[in-house]
Amino acid sequence: MAPLLATLIPRDSRFNPATTSNEFRDQWVHPGDIFSVLLILGGDVVARALAQLADGGLTPFTFSFGWVAYSVSALVSAVGENKLMPQSPDCQCKVINGKNGHIRNNSSWVLGRIVRDFEIWSDLATKKKTRDLLVTKWIEMKARDTDAQKPTRAGLVVTIYKPSDKSPAGVAKRDMVYWSGLLVLVVQLGIAAIPCGLFGDWGILLITVCGNALAIATGLLPQWKKEKWACRIKSKETYVLTRGNGAQHAIVILGNKHGLNLEDLASGQSNIDASTNNLTRIILLILSTLWVLFLIAASGLKTNTWFLLGIGAIGIVQNVFVAGWNRRPENFGIPLDFVDVFGQTKVMETLQGVEKSYQYVGQSMMQEFFPGKLRPDEEKEWEQIDKSHEARRLQAQQQQAQSPQA
Repeated sequence: MAPLLATLIPRDSRFNPATTSNEFRDQWVHPGDIFSVLLILGGDVVARALAQLADGGLTPFTFSFGWVAYSVSALVSAVGENKLMPQSPDCQCKVINGKNGHIRNNSSWVLGRIVRDFEIWSDLATKKKTRDLLVTKWIEMKARDTDAQKPTRAGLVVTIYKPSDKSPAGVAKRDMVYWSGLLVLVVQLGIAAIPCGLFGDWGILLITVCGNALAIATGLLPQWKKEKWACRIKSKETYVLTRGNGAQHAIVILGNKHGLNLEDLASGQSNIDASTNNLTRIILLILSTLWVLFLIAASGLKTNTWFLLGIGAIGIVQNVFVAGWNRRPENFGIPLDFVDVFGQTKVMETLQGVEKSYQYVGQSMMQEFFPGKLRPDEEKEWEQIDKSHEARRLQAQQQQAQSPQA
């Protein structure tokens, strides 16, 4: 039977099962094409890393996978949407005017990150107040049901901050996230120097230097600062940041003429003054072209490519860290000083407590947290608070009138 099969199905002289195994071995020894593929993956990670750190100044961005894809998408965004920053924040929140109660949906990536990370950077007094409210709420629940589980949220915690008068607004403070880029950049150059020193292969080092130079050049665009802080400064208005009705926290930022206009900032994505100009578009076109040429050049490397893959892998890990890590407000150019915190298991009681100390601020949040009609006892309590503020105002006027006579 075997001779018959050999006659019917003649074996090709090129038949060699070892060919496939050799190809696998060669690919694992000198991976080449895969690096070109990886360069066009992960552009969204690069975009968020740039949004975190870029401010128009010198920032140590590192070469990684995804830069080629990002360079093309950034050019399309600058030309079609007139923006470089992400088009929507990754944490939805609202900005409320602390006097008139006007509510604005936030479109600022910076404000979204500040609200997202609040439970991490909030003051110790706020953390303690939140824990106490959860325990109090649990006790109230167990009084009605002994099997009640500890709640994940209770009432409302309102934390009062004021813009710092020691640090300028609109200037990002450097932190661990920023300096990690410099450390990774040095590590990448060190790895790239190994094949150059051992084998005389300077191609890896050249690609690494060029990749890091293009990454840093992208972060140097003035458009980043223009979009990040597209607002007026030295605001005297008070603002409230919150995720909305049902949220555990609300952040009040008092107006003291040292902070940013957060209503402007909240609408920054639609602010025509923050749109990209022709110079930015031309620079992005040049950078995008250079990244494509960089991709072509990198594809030509056939030896010691594991070093290049390692360099790119370290870079993408660092970019993931930068894109997702939590940061404090001063790292986004909004330095704040803690003032006070209010919290009750009943949201209405929290708002009334805020209103007693800060006129109009508690009332400004009513439309968001209590859009319906108030009970008679609640209306009476608000009237009493208004009367107490009016009495203090009249007393202050009388004292001011008597002061010159004295």
